[in-house]
Amino acid sequence: MRAALLTDDHVFEVVEIADPDPQPDELVLRVRACGICGSDLKAHTFLPAGSVLGHEFTGEVVAVGSAVRDSWREGQHVASLPLIACGQCRWCLADEPAHCERVDLLGVGASPGAFAEYVRVGAAQTVALDADIGQLGALVEPLAVGLHTAAMGGVKAGDNVLVIGGGNVGLAVTVWAHRLGARQVVVSDPVAARREGAASFGATGSHDPDNDPPPRDFDVVFECVGAPGLVQTAIDAAVTRGRVVIAGVCVSADSILPVTALVKEVEMRFAMYYRGDEFAAAARLLESGGINADAFVSGQVTLDGITDAFSRLLTQAGDRKILVVP
Repeated sequence: MRAALLTDDHVFEVVEIADPDPQPDELVLRVRACGICGSDLKAHTFLPAGSVLGHEFTGEVVAVGSAVRDSWREGQHVASLPLIACGQCRWCLADEPAHCERVDLLGVGASPGAFAEYVRVGAAQTVALDADIGQLGALVEPLAVGLHTAAMGGVKAGDNVLVIGGGNVGLAVTVWAHRLGARQVVVSDPVAARREGAASFGATGSHDPDNDPPPRDFDVVFECVGAPGLVQTAIDAAVTRGRVVIAGVCVSADSILPVTALVKEVEMRFAMYYRGDEFAAAARLLESGGINADAFVSGQVTLDGITDAFSRLLTQAGDRKILVVP
């Protein structure tokens, strides 16, 4: 199959590699689309050469493992968690496969992701999709991230919510905060296009961090960027006994002034991945048509266009999700 391999120069080269074969409890999918995630933009600078990235994907089942042939068939349209879990440890039994003690993560190093024509997935981590969802099935994964993050913040009816960052994670959090009944959802982003577009995802207001006064007195604050300094910004923006959730992937050292959180008795949590039932809930939301899924996507490229797409996303902040269509 053709796959986009990361090179020593941190760009992508499309080469032929062996097609994957499913283990008894696995499936092989023909990739219909795979989104480029903000974490990919950071990870590609330090993952080893030869890695196949891509963890936001949808596809069609083309091979079924011997142990799961009663549950799956070739031709089904699906989305899958980008991991293969053991199904036996305490985390798997609690429907938390991302924390599996023997988890095999896809698209972040050792096991190939979906910047390829085919990808191997765990049958137990896969959900069926209506065929007419098509390439937008790649949005299930980021929507699941948004749901898990909102759930970690305990968003409830009447809350005032601040979302720091109007990228794809921030917009997915905005969708769920709105659906969970937040009284107001304010999206803070220095890029005007992101602020202006946030209303279509459920935002009731916007904030320009470069020109507006610092935000204050929010019941729940989500940091969805992953840049140094923003954890402190989130703490400062929270009301007394407010909740702060860090979902941005920051790969640099950061510092905070703990006394500011101490005095307000702020509750701080970190959010990564999602539960199995949250992934399924994201799939059902997408199928229901309850959101404007097309608004998440700003373009698509083939495998040969991934390097240019990364460059575009790193330099043009107004872009949203770019889908890779092998």
